[in-house]
Amino acid sequence: MTPNLPKTELKRIVIVGAGFGGLVLARKLSQRSDVQIVLVDKNNYHQFQPLFYQVAMAGLEPSSISFPLRKVFQSKKNVHIRVTEVKHINPEANVIETGLGAIEYDYLVLATGADTNFFGMKNIIENAMPMKSVSEALAIRNRVLQNFEDALSAQSLEERLGLMNIVIVGGGPTGVEIAGTLAEMKRHILPKDYPELNFDSMQIYLYESSPAVLEVMSQEASVKAKEYLTDLGVNLRLGMRITDFDGKYAYTNTGDRLRTNNLIWAAGVKANGIDGIPTEAYGRGGRIKVNRFNQVEGFANVFALGDLALMTEEKYPNGHPQLAQPAMQQGELLAKNFSRLLKGQEMQPFTYKDLGSMATVGRNLAVVDLPFWKFQGFFAWVTWMFVHLISIVGVKNRLLIFINWLWNYVTYDQSLRLIIKPKVLKERAEVPEKETV
Repeated sequence: MTPNLPKTELKRIVIVGAGFGGLVLARKLSQRSDVQIVLVDKNNYHQFQPLFYQVAMAGLEPSSISFPLRKVFQSKKNVHIRVTEVKHINPEANVIETGLGAIEYDYLVLATGADTNFFGMKNIIENAMPMKSVSEALAIRNRVLQNFEDALSAQSLEERLGLMNIVIVGGGPTGVEIAGTLAEMKRHILPKDYPELNFDSMQIYLYESSPAVLEVMSQEASVKAKEYLTDLGVNLRLGMRITDFDGKYAYTNTGDRLRTNNLIWAAGVKANGIDGIPTEAYGRGGRIKVNRFNQVEGFANVFALGDLALMTEEKYPNGHPQLAQPAMQQGELLAKNFSRLLKGQEMQPFTYKDLGSMATVGRNLAVVDLPFWKFQGFFAWVTWMFVHLISIVGVKNRLLIFINWLWNYVTYDQSLRLIIKPKVLKERAEVPEKETV
């Protein structure tokens, strides 16, 4: 196979990864006519990561938070999309090796994001449920719903409780949002779907090794989120860690053993490194060291964005938070810097502007930290919904999500609890071509 990219006299900018940073950069550059853009991603769509948990909890369909890349760039003749994985980078030859073959570049931008960090725990890697992609979120939905179905025919109380109990590891925004949503489902939805099961016996645990949930946010947000979760019936285990999980029992650092078949891991991330970048260019968390222009250490024409990039500022000596905003802001500035670079002008250094952070715990329950104001409750919940809604790619997706949220608010229910099992198609046997006569 071959990438089949047209040869031109234009400078070729290859962007690896269509997450928040990569997509913003590609969209900005696509407005230019003096460069050729090659966007490489293993998926043919952009994923809106902040709402993965709603797919996992059957609140939204995967298509609502995904947007086809070819739809984004339909009218952009200088943008070429290739759906494949990058296997190796050869910076000396200005070439990346992909599943489709070699792709040459004049400038290379790495925006491959981050993946789940299991901290090397083998059993947890094999048995826990991560949530760093739409497909993983859908897998959680299938597993949890199937376990409720299986609980109906469980032969013992212990087996039934194991299928129903859920342990969430990680007290950051993702863990808090999953726990809150599950607690509301347990209260309002699951008893109607499964009237034969006793949901009073179902336990939802949230484990966090630090002494507080949402530790990255303000103390006011952390305290309020803890209060919300406790009121919803979530069993908070703060200052405690899950050390092992064999698929039926979760083990803690305090010696406790919990019966559960469901362990959702939201406890850490690690950057998606790429083979070919020198070892010395990697820093903390597997992130690639870059300067204030996003140039990878030691290279003038290789850049890294977002979660993958380790850029230090006075306020961020350990790098920027691995969130959407730093990636998007870096993508916007890098697009402008490419204009300066191509004109032989000096590039502008990046400075992160913290726009705030937020998390939702449940219906009418959210916390918001803005640089100038911190608030919680119903207005914070409305703010959270508005910010996420306008950030979604595509008018249709925004409308579908708004309708889903509105319906859920009015009825306390959704009709998306489907167990969709993937079916692997058999490869078609090669049929010899008939000779023409």
